[in-house]
Amino acid sequence: MRKSSLVGLSVAVFFGMTAPTLAAGDAEAGKAAFTAKCGICHQVGPNAQTLVGPELNGIVGRKAAAVEGFAYSPGMKKLGDEGYVWTEEHIDSWIADPKALLPTSVMALAFQGIPDADERANIIAYLKTQQ
Repeated sequence: MRKSSLVGLSVAVFFGMTAPTLAAGDAEAGKAAFTAKCGICHQVGPNAQTLVGPELNGIVGRKAAAVEGFAYSPGMKKLGDEGYVWTEEHIDSWIADPKALLPTSVMALAFQGIPDADERANIIAYLKTQQ
């Protein structure tokens, strides 16, 4: 009995120490970064419209390919059909390197990604304020 408890504790410690964690992020800094790096293709806010990319109000927690009327790539549609949800972690991975998730998507072809983890955390913090 004691042995299984130690195994469970070891697994919990291992995963707790190796699971990626996101920085808290600064929404104000994220607004500036979003405007500079994302705003050419995406909008947020009360009057947000679809541009080259879909509007991103409520993106955190939303299913992929869910903006009505937007012409998503086949790969993004497939993700949505499979129930892929834009969690903070998924958004972080996507804006870090869109080619890693969908190499032939428009975003992957036009956007190189944001390598700085703090900047991505700031953008995500800002997006969380846009419901």
